[in-house]
Amino acid sequence: MFIETEGTPNPATLKFLPGREVLPGHTADFADADAALISPLADALFGLKGVARVFLGTDFVTITKTDETEWQALRPQVLGVIMEHFVAGKPVMSELAKLDVEDVAPEDREIADQIKDLLETRVRPAVASDGGDIIFRGFRDGVVTLKMQGSCAGCPSSTATLKHGIENLLKHYIPEVQSVTQAA
Repeated sequence: MFIETEGTPNPATLKFLPGREVLPGHTADFADADAALISPLADALFGLKGVARVFLGTDFVTITKTDETEWQALRPQVLGVIMEHFVAGKPVMSELAKLDVEDVAPEDREIADQIKDLLETRVRPAVASDGGDIIFRGFRDGVVTLKMQGSCAGCPSSTATLKHGIENLLKHYIPEVQSVTQAA
């Protein structure tokens, strides 16, 4: 098994591409080891000293390291855990894992679907190429709530991307959108 590694705009984060699906149709972001208990892969990665955050994309894994750790030491360990996990045929998520739900008023469902379509076609591919993801969390009273994940969660430019790039795009195409905020 060959796993490619790519840098991201966040120097503390690397993107690992195992050449197979990781979490088809979904993403999952784990900010700490406790949250990762629902994912055998993320749990194993948090077992490595120096892993600060794990993000599972559709076909990649993004790892954010602690400031005290150097990639030269951590990268081979991450590659080993990912390779061992997939070669052993272990599940990426436990069967009991639940994904977050959206906060959308029933009367705003059509607008929310338009927002999600724009995010899916125009925003997510660019964000994924940098090792992250953006997840729609809700739309109420003209405010779109999004969650930045993976390398984007800790990237210094994520706020500018969210407010200037994504907010302007959504306002341009969907007049009902008044602002964009980041979910906690």
